[in-house]
Formats: sequence, C-alpha cells, structure tokens
Amino acid sequence: MVKMKTKLALSFTSVFIFLVILITMIKYSPVFVGVSINKEKASSVSKTDVKTSDNWPMYRGGSELLGVSPAKFGDSLKLRWKFKTGGSVKSSAAIENNRVYIGSDDSKLYCLDLANGNKIWEFKAVGSIEATPCLVKESVYFGSADTFLYALDAKTGKLKWKYETDAKILGSANWTLSPKKDKVWILVGSYDNKLYCIDSVTGKLVWAYEAQNYINGSPAVGDGKAIFGSCDELLHIVSVADGKGAGKVETGAYIAGSPAISGKNVYAGNYGGTFMAANIDSGKTLWSYTGDGSPFFSSPAVNSNRVIIGARDKKLHCVNRDNGKLVWSFEARGDIDSSPVIANDKVIVGSEDGSLYMINLADGKLIWYYEIGEPITSSPAIAGNIVVIGCDDGYVYAFGMAN
Repeated sequence: MVKMKTKLALSFTSVFIFLVILITMIKYSPVFVGVSINKEKASSVSKTDVKTSDNWPMYRGGSELLGVSPAKFGDSLKLRWKFKTGGSVKSSAAIENNRVYIGSDDSKLYCLDLANGNKIWEFKAVGSIEATPCLVKESVYFGSADTFLYALDAKTGKLKWKYETDAKILGSANWTLSPKKDKVWILVGSYDNKLYCIDSVTGKLVWAYEAQNYINGSPAVGDGKAIFGSCDELLHIVSVADGKGAGKVETGAYIAGSPAISGKNVYAGNYGGTFMAANIDSGKTLWSYTGDGSPFFSSPAVNSNRVIIGARDKKLHCVNRDNGKLVWSFEARGDIDSSPVIANDKVIVGSEDGSLYMINLADGKLIWYYEIGEPITSSPAIAGNIVVIGCDDGYVYAFGMAN
C-alpha cells in the first residue's frame, strides 16, 4: 500500500512538472498562428542572393542614417552561414563588394566573404569594437573602446593610420566631402564629448566640435550639416564645412542612439521615452511621441510616410512621419535596442529576447522570426537579398531568401 501511494505521488509529481514546463514554454515562446520560424542548419548563399547584391557601406546604410533598403523579401528567410568571433558582437555590419566588415568585443575587426562567411582577414585593435565600420573609397574606418579611430585598407586589412581621441568611441563613423569637394572627411563622436572631423587620407584633424557630455551614437549627415545626439540632452547641428555650431534642439533627456535626417527634418529618440521630429533650419520641434515612457536606445528607420523605432518597453513603434501619431506597435519578448531596417514592405529588427524578426510594414503583424537565443543589440545590414546581423553569442549571422 505504501509503495502504491509512493508511485501515485511520483506520478502526480511528474504530471505537475510536465504542466509547469508546458505552461512556461507557451508563456515565453512567441507562438503565433500563421507565423513561420526557422531553426534549421546553415547553408551557403545562393547565386540568386549574391548576384543582385547592393552595398550597405555603413551604419544604417547611408550618410543620412535612414535605415531603408530596396530589398524585397518573401515571407521567410533561411540561415545561410554563421561566423564565430571571440566575443559578443554588438557592432553592426557594413557590406561592400560582397564582403562583410564587422567588429567584435574580442577587439577584432573582421572581413568576411558574403557568400559563405569565410574569413578574408582580421585586424586586432586594443579595445572592443562596438562601432559599425564605415566604407569609403576602398578604406574602412571604425572607432574602438581603446580611444582610437582606425583607417584600414579594405582589401587587405592593413593599417593606414589611427587617430587618438581622449575617450572610447562606441558610435559609428560617417563621412562628408570637403567644401571644395576634393577631399573625404570622416566624422566620429567620442566619449570625450567631441565630434571629430578627420582627413580620410592623412588622418589629420580638420576640426573638432565639443558638446557638454558623451557622444554615444553616430552623426547623421545631410545638406552640409552633421547632426548628433549627446548625453547633454541636445541634438547638435554642426556645419561640416568648418565645424561651427548651426543650431541645437532640446530633447529633455540624454540621447543614446543616432538620429536620422530626411529633407529638412531630423528624427531621434531619447532616454526619457520621447521620440521626436524637428526642423533642422529652425530647431523647432514638429511633433513628439511617447509610448509608456520607456527609453529609446534604438535609431529610427525613416521612409516616405513612416518612422519606426525600437524601445525598452519591448516594442517596435511605427508612427506617421507627418504628425507622429501611432500607426502600430509590435511587441517582442525583450527590449529592442537593435535599430530596425525598412526593406520595401517588411521591417527587420533584432531583440534582446534573442530573436530576429520580420514584420509587416503595413500593419505591424509578425511574419517570421528566427530564434538565436542570445540578446541581439546589433542592427541588420542588408545587401541585395542578404541580411547580416551580430549577436551577443559571439556569432555573425547571414540570412538569405528561403527557397
């Protein structure tokens, strides 16, 4: 009798444990009717993927940091390859001439073959590399936590020069032409509160503009101006010709991400949970949007009528570009510090819940996701029909069209 009671107790215990596990899986797994998920083994990139390859030469795809790609995807992607680094990959990729350039917390910048993820070369810095590389005229420029801005030969990885600032560089570099349009200048912000303009060939300082606090993000460049956010709660507008201040926009909280420029307007989110648009010439706020007050660390994607940004409320927010009114929001299972990319009628973004998501631009409905399992703060880079993204698990992932 005692043995029977013991067996029954064990049976009930087993059932209870099974139910707990089942409920936990249902609660925390993003299961949606009609949504496809991929977890299959990697395969090489197909010729169809590569032959239409465009370039994504810098953070957010271009100097204005709009985060928009002409790529057209179906309703799912397929893992093509992954490459293991020696540390977390918070850097986003730059892609040019079928090569992928990306940094890692192992202090290395990697150049990979877009077709198969094989390493072409690596360059060892002293500090971690969170910044996205910037590719200009066969050179690659990137900052490091070791305080240096580096310039390498994009083909060989050979060091051309390095410029030392007074603090770490976490934000990505951008570029502009000199007033005579005969030189390329590299723009980068540092935690020493300064935005630097460096001659791309000589590595010599052209000018420096000083804010009142850290510069964490990347400067957006458009119409002869560089605009960046700082932890002094301001969007700074700077003339690229001479580094003189051309205006400031009060935001009310420090700015961790990067702004985007479209026409005469700039778009940015701040740590206080405000996402806003401002006129560059007047410095006046055109509209502001607040969700539940959660911080915005993500950088916005801007197309002709929508602006999309991730937040630490686990949501991706899509607002009307003209008035800042909410169009839709998509809720993930973790914060979204990754910056979204608009690819035609889709939005692609990573999350700290460890998933890469594909979302319908029209209504914010989930179409597809891939569960990596570790936080993703890196942002997607899209070239042709290939999506490249880094992850805290130390891998760089490439996804292509599902056949």
